[in-house]
Amino acid sequence: MIPNILWLGVVASLLFGVTNSVAGGGRETATFAGGCFWCMEKPFEALPGVISVTSGYMGGTTAAPTYENYSAGGHLEVVQVVYDPAIISYPRLLAVFWRQIDPTDADGQFADRGAAYTSAIFYHDKAQQQEAERSRTALSMSHRFAKPIVTPIRPVMTFYPAEEYHQDYYKKNPLRYRYYRHGSGRDQFLEKVWATPDVSANPNDLKARLTPLQYHVTQEEGTEPAFNNEYWDNKAAGVYVDIVSGEPLFLSTDKYKSGTGWPSFTKPISPEAVIEREDRKFFTVRTEIRSAKANSHLGHVFDDGPPPSGKRYCMNSAALRFVPLERLEEEGFGDLRRYFK
Repeated sequence: MIPNILWLGVVASLLFGVTNSVAGGGRETATFAGGCFWCMEKPFEALPGVISVTSGYMGGTTAAPTYENYSAGGHLEVVQVVYDPAIISYPRLLAVFWRQIDPTDADGQFADRGAAYTSAIFYHDKAQQQEAERSRTALSMSHRFAKPIVTPIRPVMTFYPAEEYHQDYYKKNPLRYRYYRHGSGRDQFLEKVWATPDVSANPNDLKARLTPLQYHVTQEEGTEPAFNNEYWDNKAAGVYVDIVSGEPLFLSTDKYKSGTGWPSFTKPISPEAVIEREDRKFFTVRTEIRSAKANSHLGHVFDDGPPPSGKRYCMNSAALRFVPLERLEEEGFGDLRRYFK
């Protein structure tokens, strides 16, 4: 195996990573295990709002573990991410995490085998635990992976930074890093899983199954009339799913009255449930929202929403189907009931 990243200035405050707050305010901490920590540093370091990423060990019983004995003590290789929540959200970090691993592998990650290389999310507080569970459920219900999602969600434990030569490995040894990453099979797997949306039906099937308006909106990037659509004023509790694939996209608990005449949400059920794309039509630049599984056009997202996200996910009712709370189990969405307690 071969490792990954750091900023030594935060090591002291990370040594006992049992709280999500970092001295100085405006900072929070997230911890992820994704196999070789070399391969987990770079994706997080590249994100705006990430302050530092440190490779280390967590989850075992050995005090002050080293690279030579961490596995024997039950530790996992992890990266601890310090970030500014005003710039980047924890759900966004979760979305990046899922896109680095094989969450269906309970025995390691890619070429690295054994418990020390298994994946895990270590939550620092109740809010992170809830977001992690919500994210994992959405990923599972998207059916992007044929096998069950097995990545555990665990409470944070003492974090031990790895040796200096493991930190920023991709910068210190770029050739060896690229050789290892490609040779492990990680890149090939991720490209296969995430490169293209999993479109669930061909155009002819969809034309037969959808109404003309549903087809126009989801397949031709159309827009339905404001204040004259099915869900703009719907106040019932439940889940909004993609009309094409049935993947869960939004919760009624995140829906609010925007005054625009279209159903509006502060956030999707999980960042990995949707795809953002630049839209330059109509002589302006907007951010289009599409469903991750079926690649359906849903609507657009704007920066004029209410706290805490400040976002307005303005969706077309014709791209959605509403599943009432009382029908969640019947339609296979029973795992989502937890978000309505």
